[in-house]
Order: sequence, then C-alpha cells, then structure tokens
Amino acid sequence: MSSSPIPWAGFLVFLALLLGERLFELRLAARHLPSLRARGAVEFGAGHYPAVVLLHALFPIAILAEILAGARPPHGWAWLLAPIALAEWLRAASIRTLKNRWHVRIWVLPGEKPVRTGIYRRLAHPNYLGVVIEMAALPLLFGAWRTALVASAINAALLAIRIPAESRALRWAGEQVGSAAR
Repeated sequence: MSSSPIPWAGFLVFLALLLGERLFELRLAARHLPSLRARGAVEFGAGHYPAVVLLHALFPIAILAEILAGARPPHGWAWLLAPIALAEWLRAASIRTLKNRWHVRIWVLPGEKPVRTGIYRRLAHPNYLGVVIEMAALPLLFGAWRTALVASAINAALLAIRIPAESRALRWAGEQVGSAAR
C-alpha cells in the first residue's frame, strides 16, 4: 500500500483543532456545572472518568508517536474527512440539544426526564457515537492505524462501563420524576 508524505502543517492544524475542541468542551462543562449543581444535579460514574481523560489526553500523543515511527497517510485519504465531519456534527448536535444539561461527566437532574428531542429523538448516545468515529477515523487520516485500533478498543471498554452508568443515572432520574409526581 503506497502512502503520502506527512503534511506537517495539516497535522499541526489537526492537533490545534482537536485540542481546541477538547478545551472548549471542558470550558463549556465548567460553565454548566454551577447551574447543574444549583438545580440539584447528581453525578454518576465518577470512578471511570479519569480513564476517559487519560484516553483523550494520550490520543493525539499516540498519533504523533506513530507518525514519528513512520506512519504515513494512505493515498486517497480524503474520504476520511466525511466520517470525521459526521463525528463532529454528532458531537455538536449533542451539545446543542442538551444545552445547559450537557457535560463531559454524567450529571442528571432529579425530577427532570431525559432529553428525547433533537438528535436524541433518533440516537440514544450521539456524542459517544461521534467519539467512536473520531477514535477510528482521525488517526487513519495520518496512517496511524495502530492508534486507531488501540484507542478504539480502549474507548469501547470505557463505553461498556460509561453507557450502563449513564443508563442507571437516567433511570434513577426517571424514578425521581415518578416520586415527585406522587
């Protein structure tokens, strides 16, 4: 399989955009937290969150390490921009739909039903789907298939913990809705 030279300027732009996106999400989550707490939000699944942070912090480093070890973008890499755009759209749609309830951690509001509008009308976990696509497609853009494989596997293991934790949290919040109505 032939490959293209590494477009270092493109990689640096990619890296800046990825880090910018993650920092934006952290700042947005920090901005939402006081409101969530004031409304009585309860956090679930805090124990696995450090592993999520570690994965997202090491992800761009792993891509860079694989590039430095010789990974090169495959010819015809442009098709990877479509799934990356889809991933970003899914993440943005999640944030837009959840508004001030969106957070990087699992916070639920007792007495409020889960959001079932916007993208959540069709998908239960659009943000997680966006991350799944990102973990696979972004490294492949630079020929870092090992990073795509390992990051995707670790992300799958974390989602196997996180999604049930979120489901328990939403179930708990739903029970609080029922309790408040009685």
